[in-house]
Parts: sequence; C-alpha cells; structure tokens
Amino acid sequence: MDKKTLLKQFGKNVKIERIKQNLTQEGLAEKMDVSQNYVAGIECGRANMSLGKILELSKFLNVDINILLDFTEK
Repeated sequence: MDKKTLLKQFGKNVKIERIKQNLTQEGLAEKMDVSQNYVAGIECGRANMSLGKILELSKFLNVDINILLDFTEK
C-alpha cells in the first residue's frame, strides 16, 4: 500500500464514522476546533494527520482508534 492509498482509506474511515455520528464536516470541525476545509482534506486523503491528532479525532468521534486505522479493503 502506498501513502496516497493509505490516506484515502483513512479519510474514508473518518467519513464513515462522522456520518454514523450524524455530524457534518462543519460540525466535526467545530468540535475539533479546526476548519471545515481541514476536515474535507482529511476525508479526501489530502491531509496527513499525526498520531496524536488521530487519537484526538477518535475521541471526538467516540470511536476506537483502531477503526480509523483499519486499512483493509471494504
């Protein structure tokens, strides 16, 4: 798996969990105190988050970090 594919799969995982929480990109951005463009970048695979930020994100989404870091094909 290359970096681009990994970031896209991570973004897909984030989007799935965000939607499950009934949050818009704007709503998640507000909870995280970041811009909506940043959330969009994550979901599109353009933003590369640090592990610390991924841990924070998992807490905002109330989901186990392993779900966000699951890179198996779905």
